[in-house]
This record gives sequence, C-alpha cells and structure tokens, in this order.
Amino acid sequence: MRGPLSTRPPTPRPRLRAAAAVLALAAGGAFAAGSTPAQAASAVTVSVNANQSLATIPSTGVGVNTAVYDQNMNTSATTSLLTNAGFGAMRYPGGSIADVYHWQTGTETGGGYVAPNTSFDQFMGTMQAAHTQPIITVNYGSGTPQEAASWVQYANVTKGYGVKYWEVGNEVYGNGEYSNGSGWEEDTHSSHSATTYADNLLQYISAMKAVDPTIKIGAVLTTPGSWPDGVVGPGDTADWNQTVLSIAGSKIDFVIVHEYPGGSSEANLLTKPESLVPSEASALHSLINQYAGSNAPNVGIAVTEANGHYDMNTMPDALFAADEYSTWMENGAFNLDWWDLRNGSDCSSSSITTVDGATDYNDYGMVSSGSSCEPALNTAFPAYYGISMVSKLGSSGDTLVKASSSSSLLVAHAVRRSNGNVDVMLINEDPNNAATVSLSYSGFTPSSSTPTVYSYLKNGTSITSSASGSSSTQTVPAYSIEVVQMQPSSSSGGTTTSGELHGVGSGKCLDVPNATTTQGTQLEIWDCNGGANQIWTKGSGSQLSVYSGSSQLCLDGYGAGTSNGTKADIWGCSGASNQQWNFNSNGTISSVQSGLCLDVNGAGTANGTAVQLWTCSGSANQQWSLG
Repeated sequence: MRGPLSTRPPTPRPRLRAAAAVLALAAGGAFAAGSTPAQAASAVTVSVNANQSLATIPSTGVGVNTAVYDQNMNTSATTSLLTNAGFGAMRYPGGSIADVYHWQTGTETGGGYVAPNTSFDQFMGTMQAAHTQPIITVNYGSGTPQEAASWVQYANVTKGYGVKYWEVGNEVYGNGEYSNGSGWEEDTHSSHSATTYADNLLQYISAMKAVDPTIKIGAVLTTPGSWPDGVVGPGDTADWNQTVLSIAGSKIDFVIVHEYPGGSSEANLLTKPESLVPSEASALHSLINQYAGSNAPNVGIAVTEANGHYDMNTMPDALFAADEYSTWMENGAFNLDWWDLRNGSDCSSSSITTVDGATDYNDYGMVSSGSSCEPALNTAFPAYYGISMVSKLGSSGDTLVKASSSSSLLVAHAVRRSNGNVDVMLINEDPNNAATVSLSYSGFTPSSSTPTVYSYLKNGTSITSSASGSSSTQTVPAYSIEVVQMQPSSSSGGTTTSGELHGVGSGKCLDVPNATTTQGTQLEIWDCNGGANQIWTKGSGSQLSVYSGSSQLCLDGYGAGTSNGTKADIWGCSGASNQQWNFNSNGTISSVQSGLCLDVNGAGTANGTAVQLWTCSGSANQQWSLG
C-alpha cells in the first residue's frame, strides 16, 4: 500500500507507512491492563485425537513482517522480541515498498521513507542473531529479473547467507488491472495483466535460479474468495490465479496470499480463521493440483501478510492471531507473517478507541513504534502475546493433530510433540464467561501429574505459567488463551500400537529382509506373514521400532538424508528426527526430519521391492495401515 492510511477497493484495509517522526521513540502511557470481572463458567468438551495428524509444524511457520521505514528494525530489542516469541521467519523489505525498493542502493523510487540502518546486510545480521529465516520480496513493480538475480548472487554466493525463500512482487494484482487503472501497487510494466505478470515471473525464476538453483520462488496470487478473485481483467481470458498458475505453475515453488479479514464486530472477526482458512487452503491446493502438474506436490502455501484488521491493538486480535496461525499451519501453510512488527499510528482522535477496557491505536504493529499517543517503544500489544502462545503449543517438527470442541466460542488446537508429549491450546472467545473444559484423548494417555499451563489473560502484559488443573479439566477465563502441556503416562510409556505395516498399493507388508539385525539394511515389501521382522511398534515418541529388547531397531531415514531415493533402513534407536514419523490423515507416513514420505519404489508390488523416502504425493504406494 502506497500512502498513510490509504484504502483499496472493495474492502478497505489501511496500513500506515509511518514517517520517521512516527517511528521515533516518544514518551507514552503504560499499556492498559483491564481487570477480569467475576464470571459464570460454561461447560465445554474438547476431544484430542493424537493419532490423527494434520500437518508438521514448519520451521518458518511463525513469521512476521518488517519494513525498511522502521528505524528500529535491527536493534537488539528486535532480536529479543523475535527470540522470546519463537518467531522462525521475518519478511523484508516490507509490503508495497518492496515494489519500489532497490536493494543495492537501499533506496526506494516511490517517494517514501527508508530509515537508516535497514540495509539488507544489517537485516541479515538480525536474522542470524535471532536464528530466524528471511522471506525476501524482490522488486517486480519497478525492478528487473537481473536486479533480483543480483540479489540472490550477493546473498547466497558472495555472502553465503543461504536465503531460501524469495517472493516475486508484493500484491501485484493491485496494480490497477482490476480497478480502472487506479491501484496501490507500483507496476511500471506497459501491461498490468495477469498474463504479463506470469510471463515476467518465468523470467525472474530463470534468472534467479541460474544463480542458485536451490532457492524457492513464490508467485503472488489473490486470496480465494476475496477481491479480485474470480474477476477476469481486460488483458486476460481467466482470473488472476488461473492465469498465473496455468503459465507458471510448473516452475514455481510456492504460492502467496495475504489475509486481512476484518469483521463487523469482535465476535465476527473471531469466526474468520475457522470459517475462511480451510476453504481458502482447499481452493489453493485444488488450483495447485490443477495447474502445477507433476510439480504440484512440491508447491507450498505462504501467507506472507496477515492481520485481523479489527481492534488491532487489543484482545480480539490476540485471540484471532493464535487461531489464525494454528489453523493455517493445520491446513498446509509453511509460513504466515503478521503485518507487522512495528507500524505506527497517526494518533488522530478517530483512530484511538477503547475496546474491552483497553486502548486501541489503530496500529498494525505487534509492538509500539513509540508514536506520540502510544505506549513506550517496543511495548508489546496483545497480538504479540497471542502469537507467542503458538510457540508454546509446539515447535518445528512437532505434529499438529486433530482437536475438536463442543462450543463455537472455545477453539482448540493440539500438537503431538516429537518426545511424545501432547500440548493443547484452548482459546476462549467468550468475552464474558469462563469455560470449564473437559478434555478427552485418543491415541494418548496423559500422566496423572499436574500439567504445566501457559496463560495469556485478557489485556495482559505478559504470559504466565503455572502447574494447574488436570489433564482432564481446565478452566479458561473469558477472552483468554491457555496452552496445556502434558507428558504421557509413565506406566504405559504413552500409547503404543503394534502390528504389520500394510502397503495399500501393494497389499504387502513392510519387511526387514531375511529378518536381519544388520544396521543400515534397506527395507522392502513382502507377503504378510506375521513374522517378527514385519511387526512394527509405534510408540509415544513418534518412532517405529521392530524386534524388541536388546535387538530393537528403528525405522530410519538413512544418513539423515533429505533427497528423493534416500533408503528407508533399520538402525539403532536414537530418537533423532530421522527416526521420527508422522502418521498423516491421508494414510502416508512422513519423516519429521525430511518431510519425505515412506514410498514403495516405482509403485512396485513384487516381493523384495525396495522401500525409500520420496516427495509426498498421497499415491497408493505411499499409503500404509498399521495393525
């Protein structure tokens, strides 16, 4: 977006491009922390199925935007904010500013402000200090494929930064193609059509991957169901998404959407993650499968901008944020970036409101920029804490599993940790009443010990932790978020399932050749016979073991390999991530370490056909049944 508090059709969603003065440190009042009144408690039941895997938490799942107008981008405070909240990704150099920003000179051609100390190298210093991955948006609007390729060359060849994820342009569809020539996104190309973007995107991909073929490049799409999705522009024969993917789908590595759902009320905003995200993600997966061909299994989804766009500095946005991140990851997104870390307020009387006893500044930032009407610089707003709670729920490599609630006002998400623990997030969206939650589990037997509970309460200024409640009952105050962390029962060692591992496509069983115990032996399929070399045990720690006692060995991705064709072998059980496996809802079994699926080579059905790791496709030769 191009100007302070500007809007776009048909759903306005202003984003301030703060001037230096707005971003400067200024004195401000303390962040309001309202008290929670006495509440009635509603009864809710939550069911967790630890065996029903939804997705693996990606290392880049929890991300945030920053922008080169933020003079505090690369301070030690930023490093601490990223680290303390568990962020895994940060997007640079900003939203619409990316399409006028020239990385080599650190300047922009749109007449906006670029703060000192926001160069690419300084940004990468912050990424390294915070152990965070960058998401880089190259300049499509006023740049060239050669400029983008030079950036890749500098980043990954000259400096060795290893930047993996690159977007080509910001919201390119906002270039006027769908609004009678008026748009918010800079685009100096003679044609603004989706066809032109897709054709040029191929040139960017070719130039950038000629420098570093290992990078991942994303294509800008419109969010399914949101304007201008479904609108055919004057230069095209289909809408933006179909046009871009029909031309470039076989060459891209991920698709990009942005989400600012807004709402007509607090209650309406809080329905958006559950009501919108599954259908949006499904539509994206369908488009990818339709147009990307054999490349479809390799194409990911990134939501590189998101914000509730309603009561942005108060509790509703915190509840929305926790649900939004969790729901998108459950539905296959590998990245979501909040807009943004610091943004600023114009401090006009029309911008400042009181929401549920707290002050809302109409500021899209997660923390205060120090605007004159705001709290002190870097004071965290509720959204920051809501996002931080997602990292309490799970970490990279852990598995999101199915959780369901009997109440629409109590949202639940759950994670099976790689060590066998199960964590449950409970989001109480009722502004007036606490919820007494009864929890039940399938595929997991919790310890009888009191669980650790992390809480972010209404209008709070910190996340607290305590040992409270039990694994079967928790009380969640009104308008609050809790994460309940539980260990498996020591008496059972967690839930254990044993049996033959049947290949759906072959009708045969996963077999250790000749019942050997030699480490490194590649597995195969063989007629099911119930032998000890075909009986696999799935324990609480996500390992699959064969044999028992001193002979016990584990299913292993040989050499911790991450490439197609890595052999599935047996090795001494170590608990390493290449010996941890996700049982997915489509019947596939994927490696926590590589993300690759257990695969019968060439979809073979003959005895002795080798079993390996391969990119997940969901095909019958990758589907298995234990028992």
